[in-house]
Amino acid sequence: MSRVALVTGASRGIGRAIALRLAADGLALAVAARTADQVDDTARAAGRGALALVLDVTDAAAVAAAVERTARELGPVDVLVNNAGIAESAPFVKTEPELWDRHFAVNVRAPYLLARAVLPGMLARRWGRVINVASLAGLFGSPYVTAYTASKHALVGFTRALATEVSGKGVTVNALCPGFVATDLVWSGARNIVAKTGKSFEDAVQALAE
Repeated sequence: MSRVALVTGASRGIGRAIALRLAADGLALAVAARTADQVDDTARAAGRGALALVLDVTDAAAVAAAVERTARELGPVDVLVNNAGIAESAPFVKTEPELWDRHFAVNVRAPYLLARAVLPGMLARRWGRVINVASLAGLFGSPYVTAYTASKHALVGFTRALATEVSGKGVTVNALCPGFVATDLVWSGARNIVAKTGKSFEDAVQALAE
């Protein structure tokens, strides 16, 4: 019987690429994102009866329901990829509390909620993989993205703590920390820097890449 993977933020970019690779490697797949048509497209591209879930990853009840539906239709989640994330750029003095809170809701609270929903089953079966997609921003500091950087540092810390807690129990918890990847999220961040600082688009992209 195939292992079951759940990938969040799977409608585009890194999440979509991870989902398609897992499907190609023979895993049963559930893909989650906020936008129905995009997540449906990923599920169709994955084939093999992939399950499409429209999901607000910051909503605890919705997360629990998505994990339960995945277990009901495909089987319990063996592999969780917490890829959903946001990156809004702004100079620190223009970083409003609402922007800060959004980053921690999506980039930290959501991985916590999803891991909390799947981990009991993984521990009971003594097998599970939790992969949190962080960023080099979780290891270093970058200008204009203080909220994003702080949230990714928190995600890396969460990953390390949970990995230590479940060590030796058949479950591994790891973080991926990609560098600059040309995705829609990056271009959106560069446009925000242009709008809020007056920098050229090229300089904004360079600031994000450094």
